[in-house]
Amino acid sequence: CNFGQQELLALGHKVSGLSLAIYQNEVAAVLQKPVPKTIKEMQSFLGFASYYRNHIKNFAYKTSSLYKLCSKDLVFEITKERRAAYERIKYELTNAPVLILPDSVLPFELYINSACSQGLGAALHQRQIVDGEPREGVICYILGSRETSLLFRGCSL
Repeated sequence: CNFGQQELLALGHKVSGLSLAIYQNEVAAVLQKPVPKTIKEMQSFLGFASYYRNHIKNFAYKTSSLYKLCSKDLVFEITKERRAAYERIKYELTNAPVLILPDSVLPFELYINSACSQGLGAALHQRQIVDGEPREGVICYILGSRETSLLFRGCSL
């Protein structure tokens, strides 16, 4: 146990008093792997990526073709589109934004940034004072990992 640290590593994240970032050593091994060749390999990759979904804007949209590939109704085939989606998620994992930690005293802002058949995406923001300067930051990207129900598909926001 260590006390008085400025930042620490916990559960694949680098945590400081003000922010939460993906610990890149955790991601490095996944980035070296080739495109999955089986459903099980794809499910493993998607499970890993999903753990960090709060860092990836429009996660559901960006991974929808990969999740469909895991369906037992489809033949497992890596198309150009799916390869691009796989590479995009790998890129996003290494270039994910540093999220700010919420301040319960300050107001929150919710931005709905996309609504499509693959999912509903939103971002929770907050304006905080850091080093005497006002700064807006993302607390997390939310709802992006859920496919919208048939009830809401086609509705506009």
